[in-house]
Amino acid sequence: MDYQHVIDGVASALPVGKVVCVGRNYAAHARELNNTIPDEPLLFIKPATAVVSLDHPIAIPSYGGSCHFELELALVFSQSLSRGCSQHQALEAIAGVGLALDLTLRDLQQQLKQSGLPWEKAKAFDGACPLSQFVTLERAGDLQQQRLQLWRNGKLCQDGHSSEMLMPVLSLISYVTQFFSLWPGDVLLTGTPAGVGSLRSGDQLQLALSELIKTGVEVL
Repeated sequence: MDYQHVIDGVASALPVGKVVCVGRNYAAHARELNNTIPDEPLLFIKPATAVVSLDHPIAIPSYGGSCHFELELALVFSQSLSRGCSQHQALEAIAGVGLALDLTLRDLQQQLKQSGLPWEKAKAFDGACPLSQFVTLERAGDLQQQRLQLWRNGKLCQDGHSSEMLMPVLSLISYVTQFFSLWPGDVLLTGTPAGVGSLRSGDQLQLALSELIKTGVEVL
């Protein structure tokens, strides 16, 4: 695996671990897919083999039908967290703040859901989690005051704000660690705002996190 977490432009020694993802953490996104708004966060995991860099073109699978983009605020950790850690512990463990695409084979996901089967083939395939470079928490500032934007071929598709999260970031980390320990190099995806859509070969994407990160990527 040639991916490395890059924080403030410097390749990190942190390993590449699992990615814990949160579904339906933005009410508008839940509504656009005709999903109910959950009483508690919906959690699922992508393996380390799903992680790739947004510095390289995105390859979408040839199987599974439509592949949707879902832009998310991502966090990478430098310390272990477990057993429902405190919000202070969560804050201290954040090594970097960045962007991720939660790539989803939507047609396949719907088929699996209708059959009562797990989603992994639709959410956790190789390359299903492109990550940007990260910035330090000191540079990022307030995690609940971040704007997430995605343009596809020059058209603004997603334009959300972390203040719209149903469960804010630090509470979310504490909740996650009730069930899954987070280790150094693990990543948390915090949910996607409304405006998701299908990718096509040749698409040009531009992604932005406030004024902190701006990056572009091509879809193969």
